[in-house]
Amino acid sequence: MGAWGVGAFENDDASDWVYQLEEAGDFGLLRETLAAATDPDGYLEAPACSEALAAAEVVAALAGRAAPDLPEEVRTWVRAHRAGVPADLAGLSVRALDQVAADSELKELWAESDEHGVWVDRLQELRSRLVVDP
Repeated sequence: MGAWGVGAFENDDASDWVYQLEEAGDFGLLRETLAAATDPDGYLEAPACSEALAAAEVVAALAGRAAPDLPEEVRTWVRAHRAGVPADLAGLSVRALDQVAADSELKELWAESDEHGVWVDRLQELRSRLVVDP
């Protein structure tokens, strides 16, 4: 795992995914990335998990609840695409996040780490920014 921190963008897979995001002209990449992580019958490999967490962070930012450590390239993309955000992306993000947290290679890798608790806390914090009580 090419990770250097517990943050959603602190790994090689998410960093590579950001390059794709910068080229994306619409929300298709977000939807595709999140949908790939929502199959409860499939085992999620670490790269798909890392990309899904990055995509969920983008969705939270589009809703005005960005993480303080959101990369500048992502902030720029969010500013350019804030209008017309599909309403279902937040729910799709939560489903992907829950699947990563429940059963995934990334969860297993972090469980072997001294920073597992910090990683879990980051997931819960991201989830709280995606699910806002009315």
